[in-house]
Amino acid sequence: MTQPSDLPPSGEPTGASRLKRSGILGWLRARFFAGMFIALPIVATFLILRFLITEIDKSVVPLLPVALRPQEYLHFAVPGFGLLILIIFLTLLGAVTTNLAGKAIVNSGQWLLARVPVVNSVYSLLKQITDIFASNGSNQFKEVVLVEYPRAGAWSLAFITGPARGALLGPLDSDHIGVFIATTPNPTTGFLVYVPRSQIRRVDISVEEGAKIIFSAGLVVPERLPLKQGEAPVVAKQPA
Repeated sequence: MTQPSDLPPSGEPTGASRLKRSGILGWLRARFFAGMFIALPIVATFLILRFLITEIDKSVVPLLPVALRPQEYLHFAVPGFGLLILIIFLTLLGAVTTNLAGKAIVNSGQWLLARVPVVNSVYSLLKQITDIFASNGSNQFKEVVLVEYPRAGAWSLAFITGPARGALLGPLDSDHIGVFIATTPNPTTGFLVYVPRSQIRRVDISVEEGAKIIFSAGLVVPERLPLKQGEAPVVAKQPA
C-alpha cells in the first residue's frame, strides 16, 4: 500500500505532466522562432521598399506641376507615382544623351561642374566611379577569394578587382592582384589591397554568396566552400 508521503502534493503536476508541458512549450517556442525567421526578411524588405518609395514620392511629386499631381484629382496620394515618374525621366534622359546633341549638352554641363570649387572634387570622384562601372562593369568583382589580412594566419573574404597596372607597375609587378576586402556588415566600404597572385586562395562561390557571408557577419554561409588552389585566379581584363 502506497504511503501518503509518496504521493505528490495536492494540485502539483507529476513528473510526466511537467515533461509533457515542457514539451508543448518547447514545440510552441520552436515554431514561433521558425515563423519569425521566415517573416523577418519579408517584413524588412517591405519596410525598406516602402521607405524608399515614400522618400522618392516626397522628393519627386512636389517638383511636378499641380496639374500632373494625382492627389489633385483623386484627393489622395498614389504610392509609387514619384518612383514611376523618376523611372520615366531617367529613361528619357538616357535616350536623349545617347545622340550627338544630348552628348554635347552633357559635356557642357560636365565642363561647368569641373570648374566649380569644392563641387568639382566631389563630382570628379563620383564621375570616375560611375565611369568604371558603366564602361567595364561586366568585369568587376567576378570572383571571390581568400587573402591573409590583416595579418598572417587570419583570412579575409575578398573580391578580385584586377591586376596591378599603370602607375602601380612601378613599385609593384604584374603578378600583384588587386582585391577588395569589404567590411561587415556594410559591404559597400572596405580596403583595396594588392597581393601576390600566389597568396590568393580561390573560393568556388558566386559574388552574391560572398556578399551574403559578409553582410550576415558569417551567419549565412554555403554548406561547403571548396578551394581551388590548383587553378590560377580569373582576373578582370585590362581596359583597352
